[in-house]
Amino acid sequence: MDFDTLIVGGGAAGMSCALVLGSGLSKPFAEGRRVGIIMHQKASHLQSALFNNVPGIEPGTSGKQILTSGAQQLAQQYPEVVQLHKEKVLEIEFLKPDFKVITNKNNYSAENLVVAVGYTSPCRIKGLEDYVVPHQKTKSSKDRIQLINEDHLVVPGMYVAGTLAGHRSQFSIASGSGAAVATDILTKWNAGEHTKVHDKL
Repeated sequence: MDFDTLIVGGGAAGMSCALVLGSGLSKPFAEGRRVGIIMHQKASHLQSALFNNVPGIEPGTSGKQILTSGAQQLAQQYPEVVQLHKEKVLEIEFLKPDFKVITNKNNYSAENLVVAVGYTSPCRIKGLEDYVVPHQKTKSSKDRIQLINEDHLVVPGMYVAGTLAGHRSQFSIASGSGAAVATDILTKWNAGEHTKVHDKL
């Protein structure tokens, strides 16, 4: 097994998920766990975003800045989270109970998979077609999509986060969605005991 959890997408939801999982890797229940994130970001709506309404982020900060600083923060704070750059996911195979992720350069196996790419139609990842439906919280004229899910869970072991989970395209919402998925995975690792990770002064 290459990864216990592999995150697909390095936007707001994906990076948030990776940061929370990274912060939990020091816990005894996560000992030996391996987390990776495929940082493909070219299609991220953050590329053209400007933030004035997000607490904790300096007004006027661009989405491009966040894409860069988020990856740096992840590398500095949680270097054990493997960042995979310059790879694009082409296909996901459901091996039951594991997943095979095929990129333009490599293949990876994962016990848990988090799909956190954008909600642009059509879905360009082969293998997800059966789970794609019209997005429930955007104008129909925009032709956005989401994956069928129940509280972010698509099928056992596979989660969806951010706009592709059916959330509106708002930075705070996408980040929270990714964090929520991370705590679900931490809870799973912790034998079902509800788990969250907070740093304290």
